[in-house]
Amino acid sequence: MLKKNNFKGLRAAITALGAMSVAGLLTACGSTPLPPDTGCGVPGGLCAPRAPVTSAPPVEPSYTPPPPADAGTRTSPVELPPRADGTAAAPLAGGPGARIALLLPLESQALAQPAEALRAGFMAAWERDRAGVTVNVVPTGDSTQATLDAYARAADQNDIVVGPLARSAVAALASSGSLRKPTIALNHPQTGGPLPRQMLVIGLSLEDEARQVADWAAAEQPGGRALIVTGPAAWQQRLSGAFAARWSQLGNTHAVAELPIADGYVDGNALADLRARLQAEPPQLVYAALDAVQLRQVRSALGTSLPTYGTASVNPGRDPGAAAPELAGVRILDLPWAVQPDHPSVSVYPRWSGNEGVDTQRLYALGIDAFRIARELALRPGSVFEVDGVTGRLKIDMGGATPSFRRDETGVVYRDGGVFEQAAFGR
Repeated sequence: MLKKNNFKGLRAAITALGAMSVAGLLTACGSTPLPPDTGCGVPGGLCAPRAPVTSAPPVEPSYTPPPPADAGTRTSPVELPPRADGTAAAPLAGGPGARIALLLPLESQALAQPAEALRAGFMAAWERDRAGVTVNVVPTGDSTQATLDAYARAADQNDIVVGPLARSAVAALASSGSLRKPTIALNHPQTGGPLPRQMLVIGLSLEDEARQVADWAAAEQPGGRALIVTGPAAWQQRLSGAFAARWSQLGNTHAVAELPIADGYVDGNALADLRARLQAEPPQLVYAALDAVQLRQVRSALGTSLPTYGTASVNPGRDPGAAAPELAGVRILDLPWAVQPDHPSVSVYPRWSGNEGVDTQRLYALGIDAFRIARELALRPGSVFEVDGVTGRLKIDMGGATPSFRRDETGVVYRDGGVFEQAAFGR
């Protein structure tokens, strides 16, 4: 029996940091006939992919983060490195070096694991570029009020605050009126009003990824009609909804098929019905708001000829021993950390020895980029700059009336055997 994709479990945790039905299918347009059914679309049939493909490959431990109990003030030489033009960097007003507070729920029962992954990445980046930077790790628990109190103390004693991580805490901080230092929030507060002037939100976003995939698909399939295949889970609805909204905004049409899913597997009867409909009314492309196991089922039933797009949730991992031939040719948007380990901007950082899954590794990557952004803000407060990060090409503007942040992730094509081929999209 296959392991369930780690994506769902971690996304549930990140939501704690915080229906569409089968629509009328698309009008006929010429398409390659569907191949013979392999069993996944037979009513009552059992579709089981051949091997687990949802875990990241083991990595050599090159950096072992200290336990939370050791988390405290980290100091370093106070002389800031020179700017790119060779001139001396001006020290911050609070002292001769940059003091950065990292505010994380390391004492939370629900969020300790993702918080630790993020902290490990942050400190790995600090180890590489520590000159002139002091990092103070501030552990918090689940209480929003306690987090706000800890933030107030951190802002008093530091020049920049990175955190909080929990969505509810970020929302409470954004509406508190207490921001007085540049603050890099690690999650999206999903508040209706504008963010405070000094708050920059850099959290990984399902919706942003789905919108980028829509842009990618529109560039490759101009004017094409899309079939959005999704499930009932909240994260799947968020992905499918964001893609559909952006796809419509681009002037394109789509249909939505919500498939019933139980114990991580798509119902075979629903696949049979979807297959029958598509034989008469095929789309030009498919967007899959599914996990890797579920998408393997769908492509086993519908065939692999339709151009298919997805985000990190459909990434089966790089393990060559866990072949996923049904996913060959699938376009995947993901973090460079996950799909470009040999990229110069990625390979300079150690892989984390933690083995909780590919999505925890993505939080580790977010920690790396969080430090890099904080360091740049310390060197160039109120400026506009870019970072070729491990989570994508990052564009930061702290000089306008409202801070802005954009992350362009990497587009790849999955090839059988765990190989990712660079696509002409993204970084």
